[in-house]
This record gives sequence, C-alpha cells and structure tokens, in this order.
Amino acid sequence: MPHDHEGQRVSRRKLIAGISSLGLGGLLAACAPDAAPAISSTGAAVTPRATTAKDLTSLFDQAGTCTLSPATTAGPFYFDADRIRSDIREDRQGVRLRVAIKVQDSETCEPLRDAVVEIWHCDAAGSYSGAESRASGGGSAGAPPDDSADLEPLDDERYLRGAQVTNADGIVEFTTIWPGWYQGRTIHIHAMVHFTDARVLTTQVMFDEALNTEVLAQAPYTDRPDRDTRNDDDGIYRDDMLLKVTKDDDGYLGVIVFAADSDRDGA
Repeated sequence: MPHDHEGQRVSRRKLIAGISSLGLGGLLAACAPDAAPAISSTGAAVTPRATTAKDLTSLFDQAGTCTLSPATTAGPFYFDADRIRSDIREDRQGVRLRVAIKVQDSETCEPLRDAVVEIWHCDAAGSYSGAESRASGGGSAGAPPDDSADLEPLDDERYLRGAQVTNADGIVEFTTIWPGWYQGRTIHIHAMVHFTDARVLTTQVMFDEALNTEVLAQAPYTDRPDRDTRNDDDGIYRDDMLLKVTKDDDGYLGVIVFAADSDRDGA
C-alpha cells in the first residue's frame, strides 16, 4: 500500500467518485495484503481504508447509544483540501494528539463503514491553512459572510487538514497537534462525515478545560497567552462534543463517537 503521510493528491470528491464507479468491494479488496493498489476512475491510486496504530475498538465500548451527534456549520475555513492521509501535522509544532473517531449509524448503532471523515483545525498560533491571511490568529475577521459556504483557498498551505475512510469497525485515526485558539472561540476541531455522495454530519469536538490549561502552558502555545474564550463561554460548545482524552506516550489520545443519519444530507 502507498505510504500516506505525505498525503496523496486525490480530492475527496474524486475519491468518492472513484469508489462509486469502481465498486467499493473491488477497491477494498485491492487493499488486502500483497494486493496491488486500487485505481480510481480518475486514474489515481488511492488508499481507502483507515489503518490504526493499535486496536482501538475497546475504547468505544460505550458506543451503543444512538443519539444523533450535534450538527454545526462548517465555519468559514472549510474547503476540500485534497489530502487523504492520517498524519496531518506537516511542519506544525505543538503537543502531539491522536484523534480516533468511530462513526455509527444513528438509527441502528451499527458501525458506518466506508464513510469519509475529514477534520481540520487551526495551529498553535490560531491560523488555518489555506486561509492564513484571513485567520491570522484572530478569528474569522475577513471571512466569507456566509460561514456555511466552502472557502476558496487563499494560499497553498494544507497543514492540519486531512481525510480518512472508516474501516470495518467504523473507525478512523488521525495524528495531529493540540489546536491553538483564536478570538471568540474555545479550542476545537472541525469534522465532517460524508457517506455515498452526501455530507451526513458536520460537527466540532472540544476538550476538557483542565487539559487545555495543561497543554497551553507549554511551548509553542505560550507564545499566545490571554485566551479569551473557554468552553462555558463558547456559543457552539456542548458536553457531548467533548473528546475522551487520555495520555499517550509524549502526547494525548482523544476518542469520540459520531452518530450520523446515513440517509440524510447533513451539509
């Protein structure tokens, strides 16, 4: 299988189109041991199924609740970043964070296999790739007036953005850094789930404030003191958006379950 840390230049839309035309079974069969990489209808080799560093299924023992995950707008800094990869850090400095997400159907509680999960967030300085001139560590100043509209990227940076396809257990795993903060928002990560050709969930995840304080006391986060918004003051925060976070070697591991309506367009 091709190594994905550099991020294959395959757009999420093209990946889905390739899966649709090739047949998902044939595409995933090509990812079996010793099999040749699958080729999408675009002619690009793709790695559809997420792989994890270790078995994470036990972390989701409490995933049997079928409560629909809270939906939010995508915010002003979303765009299709053309990055199918698990490690989204690139050159960004910060405390290492592994994020494991299990996607399940909100009606059946069954794992949602072959769903595309995207995440994106700001760096330790509060900037978003593709929108540094607008974000500038200071929130959404200069962002499009409709924050549900996809952004037209303003630069070639693509750090802290990536997509993975859920495995048979409905799980994807990303390696990133603990996000920084920007004016008016608590610390958060954006996420979007696509199933077939629809956006079935757009949401955000947050962190326990004791852990935020612990992480932000370290470099490079200390270069931006005086954070102005915490969970209790954030207009989007909900308790069920909290990652379950544990220590993980020199960083942290955060897990969460997304329950999505696979028959509904959640754009």
